[in-house]
Amino acid sequence: QVQLVESGGGLVQAGGSLRLSCAASGRTFSMYTMGWFRQAPGKEREFVAAIIRNGYSSYYTDSVKGRFSISRDNAKNTMYLQMNSLRTEDTAVYYCAAANSGTYYLTPGSVDYWGQGTQVTVSS
Repeated sequence: QVQLVESGGGLVQAGGSLRLSCAASGRTFSMYTMGWFRQAPGKEREFVAAIIRNGYSSYYTDSVKGRFSISRDNAKNTMYLQMNSLRTEDTAVYYCAAANSGTYYLTPGSVDYWGQGTQVTVSS
């Protein structure tokens, strides 16, 4: 069992930055591909970024490439999402996800554990 707790969400103006954190319980954090998803009101949950177990490779959805950066610290059981140049369309609840997968191509159906979500609101 893995428990995930997100933090770092909030309200920011367009063009600003936020850093999300996801703290994981348990001693098996390094065994999971970790990722971030987001869900805006009235929309389906969508993939944002993922990072493989050793942290050497990551993958992003096209809309955040060059603006967001995912990283992890296996010694601290923590994953991060640095979000720069935020846009109003980035407004959503952001969810931390853990998947027992050897690939960073995650879908909601391939996730084994979810966090409770943290709200990110970008104002114009």
